[in-house]
Amino acid sequence: MSWPKRRLIVLGVGLLSVFLGGAVVAQEQRQIPTQLIRTVTVTGRGVESIPATIAQVSLGVEAQGKTAQEVQQEVARRSSAVVELLRSRNVEKLQTTGIRLNPNYSYENNVQRLIGYIAVNTVSFRIDTQRVGNLLDEAVKAGATRIDGISFVAADSAIAKAQEQALQEATLDAQRQAGAVLATLNLKPQEVVNIQVNGAAAPPPPPIPLAAAPRTDKVENRFSIPVIGGEQQVEASVTLQIRY
Repeated sequence: MSWPKRRLIVLGVGLLSVFLGGAVVAQEQRQIPTQLIRTVTVTGRGVESIPATIAQVSLGVEAQGKTAQEVQQEVARRSSAVVELLRSRNVEKLQTTGIRLNPNYSYENNVQRLIGYIAVNTVSFRIDTQRVGNLLDEAVKAGATRIDGISFVAADSAIAKAQEQALQEATLDAQRQAGAVLATLNLKPQEVVNIQVNGAAAPPPPPIPLAAAPRTDKVENRFSIPVIGGEQQVEASVTLQIRY
């Protein structure tokens, strides 16, 4: 074999050795396990109860008549009187929530016959819980014929403060849970590596349905009794991921 060919073979074997050596080193590096970060994940919960001092009221006027124009005029007249009363009592967030005009049918011997129209106008507003009983009585006397319901909520400022407190309670609760688990396993908590705030909500209680007020010449003082709003709960949850 000539010298150039022998030299090429030697060089080829050398390059192959270098390549295989590099592959072995890379494989060894891949086989070295990286140190895993050990963490525990816990979710804490916080609940704050605050007094519901505001009543959210929904009421309206309903009228029936033979013609659409007749019932619309009657509803407009009564609604204007009710709205004027509410404004004079300085209620908050007064707004119209519904206007309806529907045909009224009678059914006799499977025969449908138009006998008139029904019109409804509803409004909603907010007022202090202590004042709502007397105001509902006044609204009925002014022309309201529907009291669809009342729900009780806390003031916005009270809700905001309660949300902060509920978040603090949820965070402390999560830390206590993590501490209890790790202490049982003879482990020590280190730093918090992740924080997730799941929210601090104050869902309003469902409205309390009330019977529609009868439209009569003599209106009884049905709502002049004290109305108790109760409490509203503000809930929060926080998830912590803690290294140990």
